[in-house]
Amino acid sequence: MRTDEEDDGPDLRHHGDAEVRDGGGALVDLAVNVRADTPPDWLRDRLAASLGSLAAYPDGRAARAAVAARHGLPVERVLLTAGAAEAFVLLARALKVSRPVVVHPQFTEPEAALRDAGHTVDRVLLRAADGFRLDPAAVPEDADLVVIGNPTNPTSVLHPAAAVTALARPGRTLVVDEAFMDAVPGEREALAGRTDVPGLVVLRSLTKTWGLAGLRIGYVLAAPETVADLARAQPLWPVSTPALAAAEACVGPRALAEAADAARRIAADRAHLVAGLRELAARGLRVAEPAEGPFVLVRLPEAAAVRHRLRGLGYAVRRGDTFPGLGPQWLRLAVRDRATTDGFLAALRRALG
Repeated sequence: MRTDEEDDGPDLRHHGDAEVRDGGGALVDLAVNVRADTPPDWLRDRLAASLGSLAAYPDGRAARAAVAARHGLPVERVLLTAGAAEAFVLLARALKVSRPVVVHPQFTEPEAALRDAGHTVDRVLLRAADGFRLDPAAVPEDADLVVIGNPTNPTSVLHPAAAVTALARPGRTLVVDEAFMDAVPGEREALAGRTDVPGLVVLRSLTKTWGLAGLRIGYVLAAPETVADLARAQPLWPVSTPALAAAEACVGPRALAEAADAARRIAADRAHLVAGLRELAARGLRVAEPAEGPFVLVRLPEAAAVRHRLRGLGYAVRRGDTFPGLGPQWLRLAVRDRATTDGFLAALRRALG
C-alpha cells in the first residue's frame, strides 16, 4: 500500500457508459453497474404521475423527510442531490480542506471533482496482493478529507465498518460512498444513519438499484452544518420534480423490501458468475475475491484484446485501466441474471481462445 501524488495517469472521466455509446447500444451490457430490467413498473407509474406537477417549482420537503425517516435521522442531516456524483462536486467546492486523500482503486469522480476545484489530491493505493483491503494506518494522519467507497467500485470489496470508522478524526471529513450498499444483503457494514462518527459524510445513490441513471437522484447524510455548507453550493431547485418523486418512492417500505430481495438475487447471481470465472483460471484469469457488490473485478493477460473480442461477440465490459491502482490487465463485469451470465461466459471462453 502506498501514497501517490501523481497528477498524470488514468482518465478519471472515463466511465462504463462509454462502452455502450456510439454504436454499442446493441451489445449485452456488462459494463454499466445499473440493475437490469429497471425501473420497475410501479416506479414508472410514480414518475409518470409526477409529470402533472412540472409547471410548479420542485418542492423537496416530502422527499427529504422520507429519506430522513428511512435512515432514522432528522431532516437537517439530509441533502438531496442530482445523483451522488453531484455530491462530490459540492464537497470539492464547499469544504475548506488542505490535504484531501482518495483511497483507490475506486470511483474516479471524487478525485476528478477535487482536482477541478483546484485541490491537490493524494492517493492511497490498495494492492491486489492484499485483496484491496483497507489498512487505516496507510492514510496520512494530516489528511483532512478522506474519500472511500464501500462496497468499492470497481474492486467489489466490502470494508468492515470498524476499519472505515477508524479513519475518522477530529477535524477530518470522512466521505464514504455507499452508492452500492443497498445491493449488499442486509446492508452489512453500512454507516448510513450513524451519528457517532466525527466528520462522517455518507453518500447514497438511487440510480443503481432502481435504474434511474438518466434521472439523477441521490443524497448526502451528514452533520447539519455540513449539509448547510453543501446546500449553499447548490443551485436553486437542483433536483427535479420526477427525481423527488423517485426519492420518496424508493425509500418507502415496498421499495426497501424489493431492494432487499434484489440484493439476495444479486448475491446468488454473482456467485454463479464467479464460479464460472474460476473455471477459467487455467487460462490466466483471476477473480478479485471476495466480491460483495453487483460487479466483479477480474485480472487476465491481454485484457484489452479480450475486451475488443468480446465486443465482436456482442458483449460490453468495463476496462479497468482508467482506475488509479489498476492497469490494462483488469476488467470489471456487472452481475446479470444466470442466462445472461452463461451466454457471457461462453463468449469469454471464445475470446480467450
